[in-house]
Formats: sequence, structure tokens, C-alpha cells
Amino acid sequence: MPLTMNKDVFITCAVTGSGGSQDRSPHVPRSPAQIADSAIAAAKAGAAVVHCHVRDPETGAPSRRLDLYREVTQRIREAEVDVILNLTAGMGGDIVFGSTEQPLPPVAGTDMIGAAERVQHIKECLPEICTLDCGTMNFAEADYVMTNTPGMLTAMGRMMTELGVKPEIEAFDTGHLWYAKQLVKDGVLGSPALVQLCMGVPWGAPDDLNTFMAMVNNVPDDWTFSAFGLGRHQMAYVAASVLAGGNVRVGLEDNLWLDKGVLAENWQLVERAGTIIENMGARVIGPAQVREQLGLTKRAAT
Repeated sequence: MPLTMNKDVFITCAVTGSGGSQDRSPHVPRSPAQIADSAIAAAKAGAAVVHCHVRDPETGAPSRRLDLYREVTQRIREAEVDVILNLTAGMGGDIVFGSTEQPLPPVAGTDMIGAAERVQHIKECLPEICTLDCGTMNFAEADYVMTNTPGMLTAMGRMMTELGVKPEIEAFDTGHLWYAKQLVKDGVLGSPALVQLCMGVPWGAPDDLNTFMAMVNNVPDDWTFSAFGLGRHQMAYVAASVLAGGNVRVGLEDNLWLDKGVLAENWQLVERAGTIIENMGARVIGPAQVREQLGLTKRAAT
């Protein structure tokens, strides 16, 4: 098939994530101030969008605390650099089962809450974008399941749409795209939609190019997509996504390394992605152009 390279590319920086990376690199931000500062530095390096989770400031463990989300949001909005805020709504759908002989009741690590509570920080902070993990899957550890049922996704999607926040569909496999299209067909999500293709996350879509192109070819032509690969494949997927017509995501949520043996900071990953994009003959676009493309409304600090 002919290449449909994207000539106007936006970069999303996934600043910190919710994985257990906080003790593997001193650059993974924990406190709201650190998360906001890292997001602002990424914006100055060329990121049009910053995707943020929050963490317990003391332990670095993932958190859903509303006060932490409020502080991150306020700090980013008060910064001198313009950037689109994208908050996760992926927390609160985790089941960790017991042994194979006694899987129930769920064990430590389980975090299951209702749709309204999962979206409460979105309601309070009103980011321009928030994520919607569009499916259920085995997720890395043997007995951990990321749980997003059709009913839960419908409820959360409707809330996001009613709040005027653009959902970024997180598609970890082809079936997630299939259901995302159903949500649009049902009027739960607006069209054209925004989707992030999440490649190489165990045990979703593997990060080989055949699977990637199967994902790309299932994105409706009028949707906007971005993509990322984990770890050492992060920068390779910058090039692959641009060549396939998409945008890119980098950041410490997905990869801790700049080079072999060299731990990265978020701004460095954004800067390197920008260099790759420009060396391919494309250009990096800023938040104002992304807002126009996606139909977003800039929100000011309160």
C-alpha cells in the first residue's frame, strides 16, 4: 500500500504513568510539582499534549487523589508555556485475582470503583482531553486484568462527552478499536474520534509492524490517531507512526531510557522525537493547531 505520511505531527508526552517505574529512575516525577514541572519542560521541548497520571508524593505509588489532580492541573495551566492537558481516566478498573485454585475474592492490588468516581477528577479539572481505555485485557502480570466492560465504557464515555472533554480512545488491541467504533455509532462518543494505538503492552497488540498496520487500517479515515511503542522501540514508533499517517507519543510512562545506559528525562524524549519527525520532512505542530484540528477549547487557570 502507498505511504500516507503525516506532514503535520503533534507530540504527546506521557509524563509519569501508573506503572512501578518510580524506583527505576530518579527522573520519574512523583509530586504534583514534579509532574507539572516535567510536563512544562516537555511542552517547551515541543510537546503539544501532556498526558498525566498522579502519584503519591511520598511513595511514588499510583494514586487517584483529587487534590493531586487539582494541583497538577493548576500548575500546568498557570505555566508560561501553552500545552493541552490530557488526564488519565484509566485508574479504578484493576482486578488482581487470587491463586489459580482460589481466584476469588480478588487480592491486594485490586482497585475497582464505579464510573462516576472514575471520572470525578475529569469533572473537577476539566482537561481538554482524557483517556478512555477501550477494552478489557490480561495486563502484564499473570493474574492482573485491566477491566473496562461495555457498560462501564458507555457510562464513562457519556460522562466525558457531556462534560465537553475529548476522549482519547486507548486501543491496546484490534477488538478495542472495534468497540470504539461501536461507541461512536451509538452516539456515546463524538465523531471524528481521537485514538491512541498502544503497541507492545503485554498482552495486547504486539509491537510488530504487521500488527501495527492492522491497527492503523482499522482506524476510520476521518479519525485522528497517534501511536507509541514501549521501551527500546519508542523512537522506532515515532517514525513508524508518522509514516503511517499518525502522530506520536513519547515519555517516561512508556520508556525510561534515552540511550543504552542513559536514563532519560521527558523533555529529552520529546526533543529527540521532534528531531526524528523533522528529519523525515514533516513538521511538529503546536497546541493551537492541535486544538483547531481536534475541536478543543482552551481552558484557563481558575
